[in-house]
Amino acid sequence: MPGYENLSRMDLTYREDTPRIPTREGVELYYESRGEGIPITMVNPFFLTSPSWRVFSEELEKDYRLLSYDLANHGASSHGGAEPTWEEHMEDLIALLDALEVESTYLIGVSTSTVLARELAIKHPDRIRGIVLTGPVFGPKGMRRQRQVQRAWLHTLETRGVAGLYEHMYPEVFSAEMNEFLGSPGYLAFREAFSALSTVEDLVNGLSQAMKDEHKPEMLAGIQVPALVVVGDDDFLIGPTAAQELAAQFPNGRAEIMPRCGHVPYVDDAETFQALVDGFIKEVEAHA
Repeated sequence: MPGYENLSRMDLTYREDTPRIPTREGVELYYESRGEGIPITMVNPFFLTSPSWRVFSEELEKDYRLLSYDLANHGASSHGGAEPTWEEHMEDLIALLDALEVESTYLIGVSTSTVLARELAIKHPDRIRGIVLTGPVFGPKGMRRQRQVQRAWLHTLETRGVAGLYEHMYPEVFSAEMNEFLGSPGYLAFREAFSALSTVEDLVNGLSQAMKDEHKPEMLAGIQVPALVVVGDDDFLIGPTAAQELAAQFPNGRAEIMPRCGHVPYVDDAETFQALVDGFIKEVEAHA
């Protein structure tokens, strides 16, 4: 199956020789930079860390400069105090781009980090060349369903811990086809990796922050940068019709539906996902 072979090669170890980048007072971010060319910044959801991108972006690395990093209070970046607000997460990313001398970048947001991509496109359009919203957590008519899911995940996490959250999320987040293909061995292997990525505290803080987003459909009308909405046709949160409707709310937006893929479609089919991102960037650059 396309993309599934990448799972066996996924390396979640951190590079100890990579310097952290100071952003806000007391905050340093772990980051990775690979390749050369037009920058693409890949922003993790609260459930994943920056090393997870490596095997899912190898084709893009051949033609672009890829940046990935851990959000503050997550992964190998600084931990301390309350979960940063969306404004503080934006401040961190802008400071990271400044430190790496990146004037403008394409952004790939995934799940909860699509909120951050949206906010940056609204408030810092001069730094954003285009956004790719992968499995967005906001829909064309609001966020009621998303809130219900986040509330259920948070309750599971608080009562049953990381292992319980994984059991709850796995059949929702990953596609039916991937679930069948990987079977019990894949389920158990992913559980081990997932449990090692984050603490209960990190995930509680992240989910609590995600629930503070106040998305309104009219917000998208003010986004002038090009937007690509990428959704798996087996995404439990937003289906193909809603994805098309969401993309139509951007002045310059379109949607791509990935067959037999779930909420994180690049895990199901990394090759197709990278081709979609590459085609989007080439189209935007051709009309720049």
